Amino acid sequence: MATLRETLAYRIPIFREQRAFLAKKYANVKVCDVTVGQIYGGMRGVLGLVTDTSSVDPETGLVIRGIPIKQLTDRLPEEIFFLLLTSKLPDETALKDLQDELNQRSEVPGYVWDVLNAMPPDSHPMTMISTAILVMQRESLFAAQYEEGMPKEEFWKPALEDSLNIIARLPDIAGYIYRKRFDKGPRIAPDPSLDWGANVARTLGIPDPDGRFTKLIRLYLTLHSDHEGGNVSAFTSRTIGSALSDIYYALSGGLNGLAGPLHGLANQECLRWVLMLRDKFGGIPTDEQLRQFAWETLNSNQVIPGYGHAVLRVTDPRFEALYEFGMKHCADDEIFQIASKIYQVVPGVLQQVQKIKDPWPNVDAISGPLFHHFGLTEYPFYTAMFGVARALGICAQYIIARGVGRPITRPKSITSEWLINYIEQQTGDKIERPVLE
Repeated sequence: MATLRETLAYRIPIFREQRAFLAKKYANVKVCDVTVGQIYGGMRGVLGLVTDTSSVDPETGLVIRGIPIKQLTDRLPEEIFFLLLTSKLPDETALKDLQDELNQRSEVPGYVWDVLNAMPPDSHPMTMISTAILVMQRESLFAAQYEEGMPKEEFWKPALEDSLNIIARLPDIAGYIYRKRFDKGPRIAPDPSLDWGANVARTLGIPDPDGRFTKLIRLYLTLHSDHEGGNVSAFTSRTIGSALSDIYYALSGGLNGLAGPLHGLANQECLRWVLMLRDKFGGIPTDEQLRQFAWETLNSNQVIPGYGHAVLRVTDPRFEALYEFGMKHCADDEIFQIASKIYQVVPGVLQQVQKIKDPWPNVDAISGPLFHHFGLTEYPFYTAMFGVARALGICAQYIIARGVGRPITRPKSITSEWLINYIEQQTGDKIERPVLE
């Protein structure tokens, strides 16, 4: 089978031709209507992007290049990266070639350590990892070759080189951030004989005598690799990249979006809520105690972290995959048992709240308890782990975008006054304007 580079060299022209054909021949075909509610609701449900790497259906969850995520749980993250880019899984030779290349590129420039060491000791891990990626921008081949005058058809090639360099260095960078930020001792270098996911686990320095923690990390990275193009981190990276900013700028910006509590930071909030339950009830709560606590949370205008999703209307299959892992490897763990009880009780509470459309757990509801079980208890680091995984999808989307020649992202905005006038014209209603003094 061909290498990643050879496969992309063959497939990108095909992707490019298909995009050009559809954009030209069917440019005036209407795809969807937009409502006032969608305009004011964060554009939710508005069809306005093409993202071929993955899709999220409300009833089936994440599908990567046509393959449901639960059929990919035994695959290495490197295989997922290959799949995201090419729409096919690598054979053994192509996988080995990619792994060797990542190991050859894994040396982190010394100035990255200098910058991280100069940061305030209480910096959030997301700030640190975003900064580490951004500071390496000086090495962007895309930026250098663009300045020299590179043909548009070649954009994807340096984009791939930059992406491979970033992905190769992330295990070392993430491990160093964890160990420095939480006083775990000196840096642990990656082992070139290990796969990418195993090196993410290794550099953290979590004891792993039987290899189960490494298996968890590989699974976590695969499950979090991509999630279509409209989520905050992917869309932010896409918008930055559409201006032909290189992937260092785009990925760093996307991770800044991932750091928000309504996006990637939710995983640390989930474990915080579980630990709060344990402390409040001195262990595993009864069903009634949990039900009452859930209502107290909702009645105080707070959400129950890890439950509900902007797109899904079923239990997140990524949750199911991690839950099955937990049942196999740590079913007797108190924190996992509390998370399991939440899964059994909380959806029934949420179903009684009329405005909640999705009462089921998403992936954030279970990853923290699993990390906690294996000794990765510092939950402010969890979103950084999410970022390491999501770099695979963001980089893949960036490479494909440069390959097919996507234009700059520039939706048209309107004012509230324009919208009020339009609603009046369409409905015949007279809408009272707010009095501004």
